[in-house]
Amino acid sequence: MKYKISLSISALCFLMAFLLLLTIRARSQEALASRIAPNILRFHVLAESNRAEDQELKIGVKNLILAYVHSQAPAAADKETLSQWLMENQEKIETLSEEWLKSQGCSVPVHLELARDYFPSKSYGDMVFPCGFYDAARITIGQGEGRNWWCVLYPSLCFVDSVHAVVPASSRRELSSVLAEKDYAALLPPGGLSTASSPAGGSVSAGGSGPADASAPGGGSDPDGISVPEVSGNPGDSQEKKPEIQVKSRLLEIISGFGS
Repeated sequence: MKYKISLSISALCFLMAFLLLLTIRARSQEALASRIAPNILRFHVLAESNRAEDQELKIGVKNLILAYVHSQAPAAADKETLSQWLMENQEKIETLSEEWLKSQGCSVPVHLELARDYFPSKSYGDMVFPCGFYDAARITIGQGEGRNWWCVLYPSLCFVDSVHAVVPASSRRELSSVLAEKDYAALLPPGGLSTASSPAGGSVSAGGSGPADASAPGGGSDPDGISVPEVSGNPGDSQEKKPEIQVKSRLLEIISGFGS
């Protein structure tokens, strides 16, 4: 009997210690996010529904808009300039997306807005952005009730493969120039600042495709290569859109982080 009581107390202490570590880690991640968020602009696309065809159309719209932004936005635009440009071109981007959807047999409205959302932790090549609240350019297709996709629009990381590539030197330099040195270092793996892929380093590659969930931009199985605007990707991607679901996501992310 005493053995069972002792075992139960030990298990309870272990559980409490584990939960405390989770809480500390979550707060640390969110504190880092709060410091870097003012210099980051995410890109967020919500699908009409979770039907396979709507999920595929989401990827087509995503590719179309990213291609337009990268080809038409002002060169070397900072976050504020890019945000302003997006709003100035809101109607054009919405119309472009709606016309493309119509060509695919889908007549639903598309809405672009600047919003502030909670995003789970996300890896881009060898960089990991912590969970927390970030500004985002949000695209809502129709009712926006389907699973969604996201990436970092500024600095440009939307075409970075999360498994086989490293962040391009140009994006690293841009990111390091707007973040405190310790915060920039916190996004990198141990020793990342001293490797050849540092902001001042030479050319680095970006491309390829990654597996589902933890690696694909948007937390799903949508590969994010550099070919646009073709429709590609697996409609089985998964991202938490509603706040009540995000709590579960954050817990899973933190737990998985202890194993990495």
